[in-house]
This record gives sequence, C-alpha cells and structure tokens, in this order.
Amino acid sequence: MRYAYAITTALLLGGAATTVLSPSYAQNAQNEPGTISAAAPKAGAPMSFADMVAKLQPAVVNISTKQKVQVSSGGNPFGDLFGGLLGQQGQDDGQPITREGQSLGSGFIVSPDGYIVTNAHVITAAAKGKIESITVTLFNRKEYVAKVIGSDTASDLAVLKVDATNLPYVKFGDSTKARVGDWVIAIGEPFGLGGTVTAGIVSALNRVTGQGGAYDRFIQTDAAINKGNSGGPMFDLNGNVIGINSQIYSPSEGSVGIGFAIPAASAKPIIDTMIKGGKVQRGYLGIGRQPVDEDIAGTLGLPKDRGEIVNRVEPGGPGEKAGLKQGDVIVAVNGQEVNPEQTLPYLVANVPPGGTAKLGVIRDGKPITVTAVVGNRPSEEELANSITGGNDGDDDGDGAPGNGAPELHAGVNLLGVQVTALTPQIANTLGVNPSQVSGVVVTGVDMSSDAAAKGLQRGDIISSINRVPVRTPTQFDAQVRAAKAAGKTTLLIYITRARQGSLYFAVKLKGS
Repeated sequence: MRYAYAITTALLLGGAATTVLSPSYAQNAQNEPGTISAAAPKAGAPMSFADMVAKLQPAVVNISTKQKVQVSSGGNPFGDLFGGLLGQQGQDDGQPITREGQSLGSGFIVSPDGYIVTNAHVITAAAKGKIESITVTLFNRKEYVAKVIGSDTASDLAVLKVDATNLPYVKFGDSTKARVGDWVIAIGEPFGLGGTVTAGIVSALNRVTGQGGAYDRFIQTDAAINKGNSGGPMFDLNGNVIGINSQIYSPSEGSVGIGFAIPAASAKPIIDTMIKGGKVQRGYLGIGRQPVDEDIAGTLGLPKDRGEIVNRVEPGGPGEKAGLKQGDVIVAVNGQEVNPEQTLPYLVANVPPGGTAKLGVIRDGKPITVTAVVGNRPSEEELANSITGGNDGDDDGDGAPGNGAPELHAGVNLLGVQVTALTPQIANTLGVNPSQVSGVVVTGVDMSSDAAAKGLQRGDIISSINRVPVRTPTQFDAQVRAAKAAGKTTLLIYITRARQGSLYFAVKLKGS
C-alpha cells in the first residue's frame, strides 16, 4: 500500500459583502426547509450489499509474492564467544545476506481466461530484491502460479495471467459518472484477511496526492482501505469497477478513512494495452516543473494555483525544440487549464507521443502560445537519472561546499543567505557539472529567516534572482539590493540541488 502524505487541498473563500443583505445569488440557504428532499434509492439499489457482494467476491483474488531480499546481517556482537563455541565463526560478520521475503496484495479477474489486474507496486520487488514467484489465490482457496503480462510504474498498474478457464470475472464501469457522495464498496485482502468487504462513499474526485506521477488524479473514499487492499477493486452500486485501490493517507499505517483509487477511466486503456501485448506510451515534454503556489504567484504577479512554472528544460527534448524556457509558466494544454486538480504531467501524458500540444504560456508577464510535438515519456528510472544527471561526483558526505571564502553583504543582511562562488572544486564536491550549472553556492542560512523556513540549505546553487542570472556573490548581492530598493518584499530564487534537480523558491526578505 502506498502512503500519500502530500495532499493538495483547495479552500474556496467567499468575498465580504458590502451590506448585511444576502448576495443576490443566494436568496435562500442551501439547506432551506423544502429545498432538499430525502433521495429515494435508485431503481434496483440494494437494501443490503449482501447479494451484490456474493456475486462480486469470487472475482476478487489474493496476490502474494516470494522474494529474495539482500539485507545486512548487522554483525554478531557475540561472534567471538558463541561463534567459536558453535563452529559458526565468521558467518555473521556484517556482510549482506539473502533472506526470503513476501508481499501481499489484492487483484481482480477481468476475463474468464485468467487475466488479473492489480497494482504495479504489489508485484515489485523490495530494494535489492528479486521476485521469485507470484501466487494468485481465488475466493474458493484454489491457487495458481501467475506470470506478469505487463507492469507500468507510472500508473501503478499491472496485469497478471493464470492458466485457467471459466473463471468468474468483473467489468469496468464509467468512473467519469461517479459523484461525490455516491456509495462505493471495496473488496480486498487487508492484512491478509481474505475477502474483506468495506463500504463508504466517494469523498472527492480528481484528488492530487503528490504520489501519482503522470496519473496523479484519484478517487478519494472513506471506505476502509488498509495494507493488502492495494490492487483491489472499488465498485459502484451497479457492481461495476470504477476504481483500483492504490494509496492511503495514514499517520498510523492503518485506515483513517482517507483512501485513494485509480479511476477506471484512466486505468482501462492502459490495462487493455498491456493485455494486447502493446507498450504503454504517454506524452512527454522533457521539462521539470512545479506548482505556482501563493508565494511564487506573488513574485510573478499571477493568480495562485493556476499553471505550473518550468524549472528545467531538458537539452534536445520536445520542450526545448518547441521553444520553452526556464521560468515559463504553462497555464493550459490544448485548451485545458492547468490547476491543482488537473496537473501539467497529467494533461501532457494524455497526449499521444507524436501528437501536438498547444501550450498556453505566460512569459515575462505576457501570454504566448507554444506548440510542441510531444515525445514518448521515458521510464521512471530514466527520468530519475535525467534529474540527477547520473553524476555522483566526489561527495565529501555533508552536501556542502568545503572551500571558498564567503562574501557577506546584502544576501546575509536582507535574505539570510550566505554565498560563495561556484568553483570547479566545489562543483566536484557537490557532484554537479560546472559546465552545466552556474551560480553561487549557499554556505550558510540564517535559521530565523524565511529562506530557512522555505527549505534553502547549504550546498544549494543559486542561479538567478527574480529571473536575473547571478554568477558571482557580487551579482547576488546587487540583485538582492535592487529588489529591496524596488520595494519588493519577496524574491523568486532559482536553485539547483545536487542529485535532486532544480526548484524555484519564493523567499521573503528579512523584516518583510
């Protein structure tokens, strides 16, 4: 089960009225007596879930894996004493050893000839591990050895196949018709407790958790979902699969009534492609991006939560070929607005590779249109390597520059940040290529400053302030002073962090 801790929420605040009278658009209270009538169940809706569950349960399966996992033995503190006595001296010396592990999850059968849908993370080996076998156990306790037909990390979906016929199966429904407040049922194997049924409602739609990559758009439910429910189906009252349970939000690792399911509308095309033996492809621009939060929006003079700012452009990628630049704010893709519920990766991923994406862009405060021919999104591993650059450098372990005399001027007095020049030696220490990254290196941060609160740290490389390049501490100092003289209270700072990529930070001047 994945855990989603980065939850985006939107609070809609009404404006203050100039009189004590109700606004014209709200003459009556939303819950005025007589305006809401008790909704009768839809035709065919069950008084109990029991009959429906009896039909659906046989199509839900338990999925277990056996893995070989390398772990550190940690050394034997009694090795000299007991090792000698037992004839095992030297066998527990802290070297990696191989253990057998297992994982448990859920899935559901989508065809009578044995195709089964689950989450990719259910059948993914632990770090330094290897999947040895996958076993599917039906509701009647019959077991089958399964083979992997396809697995897609980006969408967290996988398809398995067992050698069987005439199996009970279920079909997908239309998740786009789901409404907040609709009843839903989850069936799965939480904590290995087979055939567990929970019921709840759709709590939210199009929820962004920060854990879903290109498909970060989930159905939220309060139906109890726990470890082991991953990959299991979410049903509507017609018995159709409208979601695949994938994540929970939980400080305790147990259900607190906040679970997330991959919508059927997103999942089914990917599953169909894998079953047909095709390769899952999705659009890709070759850029790094981050949301335009309130602070960044303030520095750019833009509305918050509209668009995403480009913080990196991959050389030779589709974005660079189209003319996108670092600092561009992309506000729309093919006429669809970019916002917290409809992220840029989600919109671009749904453009077929080779297709055209017309991007609404704000550049230097002016709207322009950029037309890009999207590429094919690389694997998650390839994307991670492109961000880090695959360069480990010669790190001294503390992630901070070890040489260079800091220049203490306005940066410390006004921003709370101490910097030094980026020399080849420091670049090598940080593990960055000085021919690709330029700027000044943070050598200290005033812990009482907004810079510290926002997360700036030693070893960050500052390349620009308010989109003006800074290459030396003197230029850094000048831009901070210029911003202060212009009456600005917040600076837009662009940084590169070794092995993590590039980010924008909106940082308030001290005393602002």
